[in-house]
Amino acid sequence: MRRGGTWFWLGAAAVVAAGYGATQIVANDYYFYAGYVVLQYVVLATAWNILGGYAGYVNFGSSGFYAVGAYTAAILHKAVGAPLPLMILGGAIAAGVIGLGAGYLTLRLRGVYFAIATLAMAVVLETIVSNWEYVGGARGIYVLHAYHAAGFGEYGRLLFFVMLLLAAGSVALARIVERSRWGRGLAALRDDEQAAESSGVPTLRLKLMAATLSGGLMGVAGAPFPYYVAHLEPNSAFSLAIAVNAIAMPMIGGTATWIGPVLGAVLLGGAQQIATVTISSELNLLIVGLLLIGFVIFAPRGIIGLARGRAR
Repeated sequence: MRRGGTWFWLGAAAVVAAGYGATQIVANDYYFYAGYVVLQYVVLATAWNILGGYAGYVNFGSSGFYAVGAYTAAILHKAVGAPLPLMILGGAIAAGVIGLGAGYLTLRLRGVYFAIATLAMAVVLETIVSNWEYVGGARGIYVLHAYHAAGFGEYGRLLFFVMLLLAAGSVALARIVERSRWGRGLAALRDDEQAAESSGVPTLRLKLMAATLSGGLMGVAGAPFPYYVAHLEPNSAFSLAIAVNAIAMPMIGGTATWIGPVLGAVLLGGAQQIATVTISSELNLLIVGLLLIGFVIFAPRGIIGLARGRAR
């Protein structure tokens, strides 16, 4: 294992250990609920980057995959009383399958046509859920959990730690993909898909794999959400903020690299949480919009691209 890989895994283990330690010593539960949201965006931004950054296919339907994970978890909870790990696994599988199917239908499109197709898919999914009585339709569904969790105390602390594990796992997976033969193939088709295909790169297969993994990770991000809000309804699951942040965070941090989405999610997600408690939650999308405009104009390659340019 190369030194960079060793440091990455040591750093990931240290972050997870520090997160667990925080659940044992920090008294204010609000930090864990705010931290859950930021870590959720780390998973979402990383998932979006696998298809949007590595392959260059901009997905506007992130909220659809996120909601599929959330509603699959709610259905499993209602139908069989599934525990949280099974809910997360079910959400990942359901969202991954939809990612595969949607990818097969839309990945022959490119640019704005692909973006519109993914947005339309999210709208269709929201319409289906809003009219599905088993999950409460537009009224929503209650998904209640125990107040206490063994080893953590208040249940929100457990949710925070679970999301920390999911964030660490998604980032590690993205890093593995980036440095693999699969990642090099995605980079080739991002730069010039026709040239990559003429050179023997199996572009459709790579894109379908990326769409499946990206959708599955978005489902993972959404699966614990019913426990977080206790009342799951279409407006929250298919939130515009989910779709906007999933795109903005990798672009601000820097696409085509595993660390960019993490930076974007931590900085932008943290700023949103601070604005929520100090000013108003209504400013969240305004903050995203202004930062995104600024980075598109002055640093189109994001924070990582800007840092690399200055280093040169």
